[in-house]
Amino acid sequence: MSQSPHQDQHAAATAPAFDPARWQARLDELLAVHHIPGASLAVLAGGEIHELAGGILHTGTGVRATTDSVFQIGSISKGYTAALVVHLADAGKLDLDAPVVDVLPGFAVADAAAGGTITVRQLLNHTSGIEGDFVSDTGRGDDCLALYVEGVRNVGLTNPPGATMSYSSTAYNVLGRIIEVVTGLTWDEALKKLIREPLGLAHTMTLPEEVLRFRAATGHMGEPGEDPVPTPLWNMLPRSAGPYGGICATAADVVRFARLFIDGGTAPDGTRVLSAGAVEAMLTREVEMPDQWFLGAHWGLGWGLFEWDGARGFGHDGSTFGQLAYLRAIPEAGIALALLTNGGGAAPKVFETLCRELTAELAGVTMPGFGPAAGAPGADAVRPAVDPTPFVGGYRREGFLMTVTDRPAGEGVLQVRYEGADGLKDTFEPLFWNLVPVSDTPSKTVFAGRRNEKDAWIPVVFYALADGSRYVHFGVRATAKSA
Repeated sequence: MSQSPHQDQHAAATAPAFDPARWQARLDELLAVHHIPGASLAVLAGGEIHELAGGILHTGTGVRATTDSVFQIGSISKGYTAALVVHLADAGKLDLDAPVVDVLPGFAVADAAAGGTITVRQLLNHTSGIEGDFVSDTGRGDDCLALYVEGVRNVGLTNPPGATMSYSSTAYNVLGRIIEVVTGLTWDEALKKLIREPLGLAHTMTLPEEVLRFRAATGHMGEPGEDPVPTPLWNMLPRSAGPYGGICATAADVVRFARLFIDGGTAPDGTRVLSAGAVEAMLTREVEMPDQWFLGAHWGLGWGLFEWDGARGFGHDGSTFGQLAYLRAIPEAGIALALLTNGGGAAPKVFETLCRELTAELAGVTMPGFGPAAGAPGADAVRPAVDPTPFVGGYRREGFLMTVTDRPAGEGVLQVRYEGADGLKDTFEPLFWNLVPVSDTPSKTVFAGRRNEKDAWIPVVFYALADGSRYVHFGVRATAKSA
């Protein structure tokens, strides 16, 4: 493997060898314990990509999962879209700090004045403020993204542009349209020409007619500890979801893409796909995350960025209906791992276990935990006493309502009720999370939340913007207090 400035050659040379048989047994064990139908795991270590698979692709057919099986990778797709945008900017075809309207003259959001100030960079680093979950089926035609962006003019903002980080899939579809306008190609074609073909990603695709050539995983839905059932459709996302979540791939191909950022922008055969400067830009900290644990402490241009025991890394999670995907890489250690699963509510636990064990063995770093026992960086060992009064109330963003209430006296925790609103009202049963305080500082108060004892803890962060407006950061999305 070619070395990059990020990679510690000595660490790579002295890391333990990957033991396929032992890790295959571990993967099979975790899938069985956590009721995950099937999964594929790929690990880059010692300059080689090791591929494992276990379980089945569909509980109704019993077809076995294999290393060449294709899974939906969901929002990991955003890393590919970001790479295309940064590549175009590096080539002088796009200015990341120019307003989006300079490239897409018809671009607008519901707040016309604010929309005119949103930059390409803000789309990339999730600070545009555009409501993040706008789904619009604009058909199977090559004009699907153009039509999607027309619909964005009715989408509101979670926050003023640049004021805070709030994850936005909508923003990445706007980036997809920018790619089309700059290249003269569809997003799918640009991905194929500029990323897939130079890297030799023969098992990476965006359209169902391509997926049909391979063994494809079907998603499954179910709560942790239950045997999940297949989703009614193979893929319920429209073609217009491509730039933010429409890629399908094998785990090995996902790792091959991640390896591009470990090897400084070159393919294994020496072909330069991204410049070293473009790679560096994507891995540079752009924004500090209010929630420091879910996808990293900072966000770059397309990647969540983390630091474990002083070793910097990048990654992304992805989810579609019934499929969950995970990618983590530590460039200086020369390792990357991708786990693709086809359902089961405990898939996050399987990933966390494998990632913790693999990175400890192969890179000598400890993946930090999160929760009342693990605490949070800077937190006291003793759980802080927190006055719940400032946090109680309603928090609303387009399509969703979060109601925070104090629990019965003496319990000292909050509860979050999460439900659909506006056009999504009554589309799903309300969900409830119980919150336990983890840390309290002048800038933010962090709680750990979970629905029940089988769930993993997730961070719920309350904080204020510079103008004093109060927000909660939950699921890497900012939601303003409304009542």
